Amino acid sequence: MRCPVCKSAMIVLELNEVEVDYCTSCGGVWLDAGELELLIDDEKGEENLLRSFTIDSMHQEKSYKCPICKKKMDKVYVGASKDVLIDKCPVEDGLWFDKGELEEVINLASGNNKVIEVIHDLFGNKVNRNQNGES
Repeated sequence: MRCPVCKSAMIVLELNEVEVDYCTSCGGVWLDAGELELLIDDEKGEENLLRSFTIDSMHQEKSYKCPICKKKMDKVYVGASKDVLIDKCPVEDGLWFDKGELEEVINLASGNNKVIEVIHDLFGNKVNRNQNGES
């Protein structure tokens, strides 16, 4: 699979028993449909997170094409306070996370320290949060 951002070949890594596509050039991560839910260990947190997805058709950030269907992905805010902006395939093939965004999203959902540690070890990302969960 090619990275939707920099077009480099992506590698497949196993993250908490979930295969993710990782771009070694730009640090982005592709999750196929349903894989984000597998990474979140908190059912209520998962439900709240998924309900928080809000499409922003007016955002000025560059749009990318889905690496599977090649359709232009939607910009989607994640979190009650529009904490993170990610890319979502319009036909539900998956989600694209720029470098560091997957860790932020997992933190919003559950703060699962095990998965956060694995993400940090694999991708070298670290999101520092204060006591209120803000970065």
